[in-house]
Amino acid sequence: MPKVVRVSFQPGGKAHLYDPEGLTLVPGDEVIVPVARGVGYGRVVSPIREVYSEEMGETLKKIMRRATPSDRERQRKNVYRKEEAYRAARGLIKKHGLLMKVVNVEYVFDGSSIVFYFTAEGRVDFRELVKDLASQLKARIELRQVGVRDEAKMVGGLGPCGRDLCCSLFLLDFDPVSIKMAKEQDLPLNPSKISGICGRLMCCLKYEVEAYRDFNSRAPSIGSHVETEQGKGRVLGYQVPRGMVAVELEAGRRIEVPIKELASRKEQRVKKGRRRKPSGRDGGEND
Repeated sequence: MPKVVRVSFQPGGKAHLYDPEGLTLVPGDEVIVPVARGVGYGRVVSPIREVYSEEMGETLKKIMRRATPSDRERQRKNVYRKEEAYRAARGLIKKHGLLMKVVNVEYVFDGSSIVFYFTAEGRVDFRELVKDLASQLKARIELRQVGVRDEAKMVGGLGPCGRDLCCSLFLLDFDPVSIKMAKEQDLPLNPSKISGICGRLMCCLKYEVEAYRDFNSRAPSIGSHVETEQGKGRVLGYQVPRGMVAVELEAGRRIEVPIKELASRKEQRVKKGRRRKPSGRDGGEND
């Protein structure tokens, strides 16, 4: 099986598979790699591992070399030029009166082209903008429209939990998130409570949904009567992260019972109900 390593070109950005070409690489190493627009400066974000050929998809490109001190100096200059390009784009957008917002600028490592990522409500005619940018920055210009989730990933920020956004910190791709996931976790369906700063459903709704699905498939319904070691009672609610079910006993006392205990009792009742009932006649007698 071929060996591969993942390389990302910006913090939290999508990781691409490359052939390490015999290099001993570890996460954090800076490398020079071929990209669609020439040469790119990236950072290794995964250990070297073996994969099946079908996992690679397209032809695997090879890492050219480790980044040298001169490569790092060029990348540092590119970061400075990126800020200049960003300011130039904002000024020209205002000059042309375009309804768009630049959210990120990507400078190709060799400086031959610049990619501007922007958001807009609809289609934007930016042909004149591209001409002015190319004339001012002396490079090939490419503009790409992105969605609000991509904007949040590129810009970064703090989520409702008070921590850095998952998308800008470690998520490589956006997984589908649905309102059904919030319902299965018994979360409030208030958009302000379950939406991220991008305005879409929070990515973290997917993290624990499988645990809730497993719990809900085994737990007795709220209001149903169950048998515990301390007697019969009625189910009041759940503590899914702790794997507990809140039960009110007939005596009025409330206790918490592990879901495993109730599930095992439920299985015993099911097995007991499946036993063959006696026919009521002695097999040795005839009518």
